[in-house]
Amino acid sequence: MEFIAHIRNSENKEIQSVKDHLLEAKSLAEEYGTPLGIKHLTGLAGLLHDLGKATNQFKDYITEAVNNPNNPPKRGSVDHSTAGGKFLYDLYHNENNNPFQKLIAEIVGNAIISHHSYLQDFLSPRLESNYLKRVKEKEIQNYPEIKEYFFNQVMSEEALDEYVGKACEEVRKFVNKITSHNKEGYSEAHLMYLTKFVFSALIDADRTNTRQFEEKSTQTNKLDTVELFKAYYSKLMDKLVTFENKTSSTRIDDLRKQMSEQCEAWGYKESGIYTLSIPTGGGKTLSSFRYALRHAIEHNKKKIIYIVPFTTIIEQNAQEIKKIVKDDEHVLEHHSNVISEFDDSEDFDGTMSMREKVNLAKDNWDTPIVFSTMVQFLDQFYASGARNIRRLHNFADSIIIFDEVQKVPTQCVSLFNEALNYLNFHCNTSILLCTATQPALDYVKHKLDINPEAEIISDIDEVNKQFKRVEIIDKATKNKMNTKDLSHFILENTEKFNNQLVILNTKKVVKELYKELNELLEDYAIYHLSTSMCATHRTEILNEVKLKLENKEKVICVTTQLIEAGVDISFECVIRSLSGLDSIAQAAGRCNRHAEKDIGKVFLVDHGEETTKFLKEIEVGKDITSKMLKDLISNSKNHGGDLLSKQAMNFFFKNFYSKLAPNLEYPIRDIGYSQIDLLMKRVQENEILQEYKSKHGKIPGLFNNNSIGTAAKKFNVINNDTTSILVPYGYGKEIIKELNGFETLSELSNLFKQAQLFSVNLYSHELKQLIQEDALVDYFEGAVLALKESYYSNKYGLNLEGEEELSFNMF
Repeated sequence: MEFIAHIRNSENKEIQSVKDHLLEAKSLAEEYGTPLGIKHLTGLAGLLHDLGKATNQFKDYITEAVNNPNNPPKRGSVDHSTAGGKFLYDLYHNENNNPFQKLIAEIVGNAIISHHSYLQDFLSPRLESNYLKRVKEKEIQNYPEIKEYFFNQVMSEEALDEYVGKACEEVRKFVNKITSHNKEGYSEAHLMYLTKFVFSALIDADRTNTRQFEEKSTQTNKLDTVELFKAYYSKLMDKLVTFENKTSSTRIDDLRKQMSEQCEAWGYKESGIYTLSIPTGGGKTLSSFRYALRHAIEHNKKKIIYIVPFTTIIEQNAQEIKKIVKDDEHVLEHHSNVISEFDDSEDFDGTMSMREKVNLAKDNWDTPIVFSTMVQFLDQFYASGARNIRRLHNFADSIIIFDEVQKVPTQCVSLFNEALNYLNFHCNTSILLCTATQPALDYVKHKLDINPEAEIISDIDEVNKQFKRVEIIDKATKNKMNTKDLSHFILENTEKFNNQLVILNTKKVVKELYKELNELLEDYAIYHLSTSMCATHRTEILNEVKLKLENKEKVICVTTQLIEAGVDISFECVIRSLSGLDSIAQAAGRCNRHAEKDIGKVFLVDHGEETTKFLKEIEVGKDITSKMLKDLISNSKNHGGDLLSKQAMNFFFKNFYSKLAPNLEYPIRDIGYSQIDLLMKRVQENEILQEYKSKHGKIPGLFNNNSIGTAAKKFNVINNDTTSILVPYGYGKEIIKELNGFETLSELSNLFKQAQLFSVNLYSHELKQLIQEDALVDYFEGAVLALKESYYSNKYGLNLEGEEELSFNMF
């Protein structure tokens, strides 16, 4: 008898057999595991994940669901994901099995039983094992028949034993690498990460094969990324030659050329974690790209992934690369998750509902160059939901460039460091940490394992001196300013400066100052920027501002800190509200950026009307910077005599991390543990394990004792959880209309990619308000939300008052 894995949503209702799906998912999972050296480990997950569908109960269930779409059986009423994990546990986790077989049963088994939800706790803070409940205690209907089907129809017992033996050898090499390098402290953490990577490969293989079946497509020929990167390298060098052939070159141009050449030379080095401390305005984007291309060509890397701190700068950096490679198809901008995650537990039943189509259309990063954010990077490692972890395996055998790495959220510093250590140690991943203000990531308890000689730029102190283009002027120490004071200070500055950039800490005061300046300065073009605007809106505003700056027009831009990282723009004068020294240094990078004048002016002010008491990191940063300003007043030689010196930056970050030390491991207040406690504590330090032992007089009998599921549920990069919505700005209006008319999953996937440029992230209280005011339209059973036109302003972006004038096409 043949059993059904999926039924195509078409007129003929073609079926995909369980055998075909298992073998095809195995093949894909093997491909995804190969760069990690765990081909058979990931393949085993693909081979067994849907074994539970090999029953008459599931066959009846799926047939009933298709034949009676208006009155289907209860979704998830037939458990099909536990069987494969139980099968592995029964065969390979008993007293006759060796430690590596048991490890495989745990790692692969957890991935299998979790492939419609998220990984289960091996040992939870409540002293329970959700993993063991599923694979050891749960009864499975027709379990003997399922095993018989597998051995008769899919793979023989002898072949399975041989295959598991190969997986054992992969795990043996993985563990031996840790011990042979005296990295015993890595053991628990890296087995946890290995579990996540196997899970990632399984999720992507399952979803990809299901999508291929639904669309009657087969796997396309693999792109030769090395040849592609060689072509990109040639185009980049052509571009760099045009810079060198300029009729007049400045000292800055010469330094940029030297640093770019140093990046080229570094590309020949082996994989590692390196720093690139090019000063702001030093050509970091192209120099880092030059390193990445040379390194990818020399070491056969499969992807170049840029991770930036904010969605606000993805578009600019991506455009800079796209202009060079002239190949939009192979450069993905992954701004945010336009599609909301929904509960996928046991409801992916083999027929294609609208929500499942949406799920399959989510992008899986199948392009050679990807731009994404720090939030997305951390979510892929630590957040719950298949949407996030599906992309995780892509980091293996790739190059990851972290732009403005000092923006790692404080509570995630330890998690960030541990993830990078794993990627570099096990995944053959090369990592480049780019910023003019390198944080002291090797100063904290869970430190980054980085070579002291990891800096690409030689004699960085001398380079910084050559790049000095601004003077910091302290207007913050003696007195505070309110919005009116600040607007009059800006008015006074108009006598000396043709243009000014004002950066404040909160959206509220930015909006208030913008209104005040509009009343005060009629002959100036005044612009407002904040994350209430979608990416396209911000880009258009920035382009308008740049044009006015080029034309020497009078212009003032009032913005939040979104402009500080990576935005290539240069003002005569910058006013920065008091903040951490890293932010001040970034703000200074928007002043006299290309050395148009000898020295630009950066004024520090203390805005008395900003409410930052709930923004602890800004408060701590302000306090340290304030102390440093006082130090410089008492002795001008303190901190290297300059607030922007390397010495000053080291002092700032060490104090910053010291003051926030309890937060660095992501404490979870409501359960009394940190993310580090839940994920990677060694056996002798694992309080949950010791408590279990005290209560039961024994340990659970597992090699893995982490709370991987609980940790994911408790993880949010941004404490205020946000929801992404589509906004009706420009072409965003057309995308919203087209959501009702797509015909294929490929069309839907392309729509979602475009939609990222027309999305805004809402805090929970903002989302609640808009729902109450009926300001949102939902699509795909609530998976996508779109904003009504009256709630989006061409001046401010998202307008919670809903006071924007209605356009005629609303009617």
